Amino acid sequence: MQPDLEVVQIGQGQSFKAWEHGLPFHTVRWHFHPELEVHHVVATSGRCYIGDHIGEFGPGQLVLTGPNLPHNWISDVPEGTVILLRNRIVQFPEALLHQIAELFPETGGFTQLFDLSRRGALFTEDCTAQVAPILAELVGAKGPRRVSLFLDLLAHLAADTGARALASDAYLPDPSGFMTAGVNKALAYINGNLTEDFTEADLAATAGMTPSAFSRSFRRHTGMGVVEYVNRLRINLACQMLMNEPDKTVTDICYAVGFNNLSNFNRQFLRRKGMPPSRFRALHEDNRPLAA
Repeated sequence: MQPDLEVVQIGQGQSFKAWEHGLPFHTVRWHFHPELEVHHVVATSGRCYIGDHIGEFGPGQLVLTGPNLPHNWISDVPEGTVILLRNRIVQFPEALLHQIAELFPETGGFTQLFDLSRRGALFTEDCTAQVAPILAELVGAKGPRRVSLFLDLLAHLAADTGARALASDAYLPDPSGFMTAGVNKALAYINGNLTEDFTEADLAATAGMTPSAFSRSFRRHTGMGVVEYVNRLRINLACQMLMNEPDKTVTDICYAVGFNNLSNFNRQFLRRKGMPPSRFRALHEDNRPLAA
């Protein structure tokens, strides 16, 4: 079975993504992405799939997956079970590791993490114990503290001499092969043209499928319809702009992220964030530290 492409949205003004999720969740499926991923299991046990590796996992497992390495964690829980927090995740582009090593020669060991990640790396319990509180704080951290925690995370991973590879030497992920799947082509198109005007029919044509077949396949792969998926990504982008571009009005941002109707933008934002965009911006400003 071909893995699905996950579109990783790293916010404007950010170099990596740190987040957490529970269960069920739409990314809990066999998938891949170009970014490296640090994956910490907080709760549940089950079976993990990383490349051609199949193994067991439980609370505390810490894994690093490399670019385009397919992976999935399937929890052994009764159907319908809701878990509020299952994983904490950090995702970042390969180039970031090389840039850090270039700017700070003292961190040269970080580039070795890229080689380690190619087959997926499982870290020791001692490393996990040190990293777990860093990840917990990193998810909500901002500013220089966020960067400091990220570097601390990488330092602990690079120093773990007991980390072991998971996928076999012979396993080589082939993103060009994965991307032949129609829905993956459509997801890549959405990612590259998120703020542009396109229709579900355009995506079906990109996928080489009939509109009805594409609609069914897209929902099966992502757990939601095309409009909901695109709106979710656009609202996430709007949040970043509201926080980082104070010179732009809400109306400017509405059209910049791809909505062509301000009322619909406000309605979708309220549905996903529980408040209008103007309130979101005001609360963010209230939380901004005062200049010294």
